[in-house]
Amino acid sequence: MKNKFKEIELKINSQCVCEITLNRPDKHNAMSRKMIDELEEAGQYLKKQDSIRLVFLQANGKTFCAGGDLNWMKDQEKKSKEGKLVEARALAKMLATMNSLPMPLISIVSGSAFGGGLGLISVSDTVIVSQASKFGLTETRLGLIPATIGPFVIKKLGESYGRNVFFSGKIFDAELAYKMGLIHYVCKDKKEIQLLKLQEIDNILKCSPDAIKKSKELLKSLTGEKAEKFFELTTNILADSWESEEGRQGIKAFFEKKPAPWVKKGESNGH
Repeated sequence: MKNKFKEIELKINSQCVCEITLNRPDKHNAMSRKMIDELEEAGQYLKKQDSIRLVFLQANGKTFCAGGDLNWMKDQEKKSKEGKLVEARALAKMLATMNSLPMPLISIVSGSAFGGGLGLISVSDTVIVSQASKFGLTETRLGLIPATIGPFVIKKLGESYGRNVFFSGKIFDAELAYKMGLIHYVCKDKKEIQLLKLQEIDNILKCSPDAIKKSKELLKSLTGEKAEKFFELTTNILADSWESEEGRQGIKAFFEKKPAPWVKKGESNGH
């Protein structure tokens, strides 16, 4: 597939290994509606390609993904509830598509991942990160809720660690992310990351493609409720948080580079 995208890059090599690269480095790879649509299109394309053996998800720049683009979120203020739901469903659908890829999806995180970035990590089968990477579900600092990514994140973390990070807005390091089971490998440098990438390619290419596909399907069946079951609930919650007074105040404060109204004087809401 010739790369026709603007905000992601898609490459497939002679080994039938695909690399998807988030390509908004100047925006910390925050997910705009265009990026979401491009990821959805790439995912739908890959689901039909029996020859593709493995997909890597990575990013250009210093940040893996800063979450949802706040300009995109700010635009929701002008829309009706139904308009907001359309946008929320687009994000939920894209995550579900990436979650259901028939081949392994491996995220390479060099830099930080916040909000929706954790959603992308949570739909990945394997996650390799740099030692300096930071993570966080920071939506509540903006008066918003990590709603559409919630089913995927909680399925990955379980309730115990979910309670610890889901609503606190805390920033945590690779060591804690590893303990949570959010990530699988922590690398000290790019050389070590590259070595692990090559090892993963070698492992997967030794396996039967059909056996991998059926194993992924079985695994999802064995681990309980599918995240997609909660989409109507979570997309409505996200749309409502975009409409809420605190959501509007939090996004406004971000753009004005001021503390949100609920932050006491002398404190920072981290944005």
